[in-house]
Amino acid sequence: MDFGVVLQTDPPASRVVELASLAERNGFTYGWTFDSHVLWQEPFVIYARILAATESMTVGPMVTNPGTRDWTVLASLFATLNDMSGGRTICGMGRGDSALRYIGRPPTTLATMAESMRVIKALVAGEEVEYNGKALRIPWIEQGWELPMWAAGYGPKALATVGRHADGFILQLADPQVLEWTLNAVREAAAEAGRDPGEISVCVVAPAYVGDDIHHQREELRWFGGMVGNHVADMVKRYGEDDAKVPRALSDYIRAREGYDYDHHGRAGNPSTDFVPDEIVDRFCVLGTAADHVAKLSLLRDMGVDQFGIYLMHDAQEATLEAYGREVIPAVNG
Repeated sequence: MDFGVVLQTDPPASRVVELASLAERNGFTYGWTFDSHVLWQEPFVIYARILAATESMTVGPMVTNPGTRDWTVLASLFATLNDMSGGRTICGMGRGDSALRYIGRPPTTLATMAESMRVIKALVAGEEVEYNGKALRIPWIEQGWELPMWAAGYGPKALATVGRHADGFILQLADPQVLEWTLNAVREAAAEAGRDPGEISVCVVAPAYVGDDIHHQREELRWFGGMVGNHVADMVKRYGEDDAKVPRALSDYIRAREGYDYDHHGRAGNPSTDFVPDEIVDRFCVLGTAADHVAKLSLLRDMGVDQFGIYLMHDAQEATLEAYGREVIPAVNG
């Protein structure tokens, strides 16, 4: 199993680079960041610094979207970073939840997301595409780069889009029950589209905190239930509480949710997460001692997960990375 770290690009940028470098020294092979350009600093500028400070880490957004930047801008950004680093980038794609909602725009459609993935991937590879009615390629790309396109989603239509179009599936929670439901949906859609489901990489990403004080860990990570709840609320609004479309494990806890404040998005102590019970924190995150982490991650690995990514938004960032490097990663991959 590969391991990744997911960071927020809070200032100073040097701190983000420092944590990414520490993660690589502890066996993490992927470095991801959020991409909400108003809430945090512009990540693509920081990727250049991370790539320069690391030796082999693959770097990219978890997730970007096709609405805040022109698709040709995204393609040029990835191609430039690949040219500078020898091809060490990856693109996680979504519809643009926090990035677009925060500036008063709705997320893009899944169809737009899928088309943007196709266009960006082809442009980075040096291929010609039709864009805005014009035949277009990036002329300075002499040797094209393979840009892995992974996509995130929870609902039936999003999961079907991932299965039909993405190179990888990102599930933003570490609940085995939800993983089974979502992964089956992705693989069924891939098979129906004539793709090999086994070729789609699977990445589970969730907060992880190594230690003995479970109460403190829960309070530090309760924000994650609020962030996931924001997506689940959209699903329930669209599909209702139909077990065939929204697993009960996701919908049950959302009834107590009244609102969500993006000013606290993805942050410990988020006041919009009082509705999140301890059970959800325990199921969606990875808590407890190093042995507890090894047990849960080994289960996810055996279910088909190729990468586990840590949301590192809590008060024990270095300690968690070092515990993973010292105890967790060797045990899971030993």
